[in-house]
Amino acid sequence: MIDYDKPREACGIFGICGHPEAAPITYFGLYALQHRGQESAGISVVKDGTIVGHKGMGLVSDVFDMDLLKLLAGGCAVGHVRYSTTGSSVLTNAQPFMVRHRNKSYAVAHNGNIVNAHVLKNELEEAGSIFQTTMDSEIFLHLFVKNLSLGFEQALVETVSRLQGAFSIVMLTSRGEVIGIKDPYGFRPLCLGKLNGNYVLASETCAFDLVEAEFVRELDPGEIVIISADGIKSIQTPHAGHSAFCIFEFIYFARPDSIFFDQNVYLTRKAHGRRLAEEAPVDADFVMPFPDSGTYAAIGYSEASGIPFEMGMIRNHYVGRTFIQPTQSMRDFGVRIKLNPVHKLLKGKDIIIIEDSIIRGTTIKTRVKALRQLGIGKVHMRVAGPPHRFPCHYGIDFSTRGELIAAKKTVEELKDYLGLDSLHYLSIPGLLESTGVEHPESNFCKACFDGCYPVAFDDSLTKECLEIG
Repeated sequence: MIDYDKPREACGIFGICGHPEAAPITYFGLYALQHRGQESAGISVVKDGTIVGHKGMGLVSDVFDMDLLKLLAGGCAVGHVRYSTTGSSVLTNAQPFMVRHRNKSYAVAHNGNIVNAHVLKNELEEAGSIFQTTMDSEIFLHLFVKNLSLGFEQALVETVSRLQGAFSIVMLTSRGEVIGIKDPYGFRPLCLGKLNGNYVLASETCAFDLVEAEFVRELDPGEIVIISADGIKSIQTPHAGHSAFCIFEFIYFARPDSIFFDQNVYLTRKAHGRRLAEEAPVDADFVMPFPDSGTYAAIGYSEASGIPFEMGMIRNHYVGRTFIQPTQSMRDFGVRIKLNPVHKLLKGKDIIIIEDSIIRGTTIKTRVKALRQLGIGKVHMRVAGPPHRFPCHYGIDFSTRGELIAAKKTVEELKDYLGLDSLHYLSIPGLLESTGVEHPESNFCKACFDGCYPVAFDDSLTKECLEIG
């Protein structure tokens, strides 16, 4: 079930070249990346010199079965799981997106948000291009085929130079090449692995673990890798000068068993919790998360504070993405069906709830109200990240400031609105330092916290840098 009080996942991409079971491997890779997108899934393969594929709405396991995978026989494949931030949630916009051009075919899968997409699309349409979807991903292919007169590799370089914003891309060609591309700032993750001598690309290293591939490295910002039967070639396009990796991957998006910057996500989230305990100590009977968000930070908070960790809310793991809500009187049903409190554990106790973020606040408010009705004591909340005060224009689904409750309320006002006895957020310095990454101030995008946007998205909308603790 989707929690609409949480930011929704970025997309997940996967690619493999030279494996006789490319489609099944891609299927399992996407399975591992399912947390990054649950609206649609797709796989494209090279078969008999052309690209064929299948995509559909829903989870990977809903879209594919073994009979379908057998039809997608081929040695090179790319795949995609989607949550839409640009383009509506319809089958037409499911990826990989495939085109034919001069007897060759291409398929592309994209994670991120191209902020100058409207400018590029208008330019292309003026020149005669006809678009089949509302995705910014399609713009990449239109630019690429227009640049092919420069040669294949230079077409890639020239196309990347025109794109602004956040983009990690995997592309498949009918010649049997898989290409990985990372934007010059490295906003979105893309990793390189190796499976039985064959190269693999994936958004996160957890996909390599499932398919038993060896993690080689993360792609550098601005890097293009071309994987073919001849091996792998790397092309470095101009680097932005500093990285702007989305720090929300560490806080929320990525699976805890993944690795970025040589740091394990699980251990980093625990470190966030330990730092939070140092910055905002408070007495209570125990520390608890609203599963699954905040669970790992809660363990760290407990360890650092010495206050016991408990699972005061039990998650129903069998809740689907949607369910029937028959009457207005059952408007809170969606919240209750997912989590249920352990009454005897909670009654009369003072608790510390650890959350990873507060975006809109509506779900948390309902859950705190339910805890109060149990006769609980004090309810403190600690958030393992700074307040979200600015919209994201690089691929996360809060694109307007009006959606963000911390942009409209002070921390004290938000505490009262949520019905809490105290509320404290992790500071920006605390967040950065607890990642364990060297020079974190020059490696991460934290625009949703401080309004400092690495890439201008529209002169009329770009915010000035603000100092926010």
